[in-house]
Amino acid sequence: MSAGAHGSVDGVGGAFGSEGANGKGNGEESARSRLTVRMAVQLAAPHTWPAAILPALVATAAALARMPSVSVMMTCALLVICVLMQSAVNTFNDYYDYVKGSDSLDDNVDPADAVLVYNNVNPRSALVLAVGFLAAAFVIGAYVVWVAGWIPLAIGGAGAVVVVLYSAGKTPLSYLPVGELASGFVMGGLIPLACYQALTGSFDLRALLWAVPTIIGVGLIMLTNNACDIEKDTESGRRTLPVLLGRARTRRLYHGAVYAWVSAIIVLVIAFFPGGVVVLPFMLMAAYPLFKALLSNPLAPISRIGAMAQVCGVNVALGAFYAAAILAGGAVLVP
Repeated sequence: MSAGAHGSVDGVGGAFGSEGANGKGNGEESARSRLTVRMAVQLAAPHTWPAAILPALVATAAALARMPSVSVMMTCALLVICVLMQSAVNTFNDYYDYVKGSDSLDDNVDPADAVLVYNNVNPRSALVLAVGFLAAAFVIGAYVVWVAGWIPLAIGGAGAVVVVLYSAGKTPLSYLPVGELASGFVMGGLIPLACYQALTGSFDLRALLWAVPTIIGVGLIMLTNNACDIEKDTESGRRTLPVLLGRARTRRLYHGAVYAWVSAIIVLVIAFFPGGVVVLPFMLMAAYPLFKALLSNPLAPISRIGAMAQVCGVNVALGAFYAAAILAGGAVLVP
């Protein structure tokens, strides 16, 4: 549920049956270029990986705050799974948008965010790549299940279902005013919950509470994307939250969510990790220029690329400082 393309088709089966609005006939498929490593990396969209890595980082910090140590191998496995899941989401989204015809050269879209639009490559290879990312995540997940039990698998399975429903089907979640909630809860909430359980062996719902800042941060990535795409989404029949609210109301909601994001970090650190309060002034000083730029962005189509870079930058800054605050306050974590 990245901030890249977010279209859909009527199910995966229909996608295989037709190349859609942007596609070519079977007779022209042989003329298409092969999917290169560079294109595969662009489809994976590394610039969106913080949306998956930072929630896992926060969970790892919370686990270290409670445990004397955590498994390095398990931590690395969880981080790789998060990256693979995010890459799968990004690739599915680009594929579905291409097939549906939602992306075009007229949009203010970075070429790296619409690989199939800017390259004459068989879109089915992108679908295979997306499935491969997802399969690789579950293969590595077998190790997590073997060590930590079935709970991370159940949480991951629930997240995978939402990943598919987000882009596929007659009424995908990306067409509804719940896209921000779905992406925020899965990437920002379920990931920390699953990672914390895998690292500590304890299913603790407080991990979901501690993940509120990452839920907001990931949701804001999607809100940024949808706010900049109001006109485009309206034309394509999407009923996203910004489409329903309009740009003026969306910007007010956006600003409120940004302030809630920072406030949630401050409140949670004070309540659960008071020793980490010393980190907060540094967080605010470092993040202030990023916040100022983010809040002044008009969230219009022309400013889409800049807005996406800004919101991802704020995610990195706040996520890193929040994890540092948790570690600094670990000695007084409530048992």
